[in-house]
Amino acid sequence: MTGFGAATADAEGCRFSVEIKSVNNRFFKATVRVPEEMSTLETELEAAVARRLGRGSVMLLVRFVPGGSVAAVEVNPEAARTALTALLAALPAELRDRATVDLGALLAVPGVLRTDGVEQIVEMARPILLKLTDEACDRVLIMRAREGESIARELVKFGESIRASLATIAERAPQATSNYQDRLRTRMNSLLAEVGATAAEQDLLREVAVFAERSDVAEEVSRLSGHLLQFEQVISPKHAEPAGRTLDFLSQEMLREANTIASKSQDVEIARRVVEMKTAIDRIKEQAANAE
Repeated sequence: MTGFGAATADAEGCRFSVEIKSVNNRFFKATVRVPEEMSTLETELEAAVARRLGRGSVMLLVRFVPGGSVAAVEVNPEAARTALTALLAALPAELRDRATVDLGALLAVPGVLRTDGVEQIVEMARPILLKLTDEACDRVLIMRAREGESIARELVKFGESIRASLATIAERAPQATSNYQDRLRTRMNSLLAEVGATAAEQDLLREVAVFAERSDVAEEVSRLSGHLLQFEQVISPKHAEPAGRTLDFLSQEMLREANTIASKSQDVEIARRVVEMKTAIDRIKEQAANAE
């Protein structure tokens, strides 16, 4: 969601420019800065950006250099009087008679200088700025698309890593039960040999059955496989909808299944594969914040 775009145009002897910067954010958040005389256009410009950029923290900056007939300015007496009164009132009484006024600072107070025909300027600027905003958004989206292609390649690698680890877990799970049975038989025979007894096969099988049921991860493997399939569909170039929030949700669900597999299994190899999966899932979650 990182991008930058700018567009400039000249009209009626004036220069207009629009800059848009976009950085990562889970939601859409816009900050619009326009010259004071065009403040009434803030809402329209924000709406225009929101229609084009679905997510991200967006900064829109409008610059306006007047010229020709709109360059004339005049002092607003009421605003100047109000500003000067407020400045003098802030001084101690003994300093007011000796105070001097910096005209440059006074003229810089918002509203003291006003441009003739503000309404006419706004009406002239509206279509120009909306067009420039659209052009700047085009350039932002081009940069976002390049970043998106790079993110998509990374996401494909993470998905392949998770699928490979999951395949190993699915293959390893039955072997883990068999290994447990062998270890249990050896341990029971060793303990019972000290008292001259042997383990009953039915007792052994009962214990192994309890372990197998408790450590069965087939359901979790199946659900995680389903999440992976949906993940691959979401990052596919054919998927036209925004993917960021869906990826964030899927990564949470995949992590939930991975944690359940880890809690059920006592096999070292499965535990190692779960760690690899969780690492890849965390990377997916990080990249989901960068994807629109």
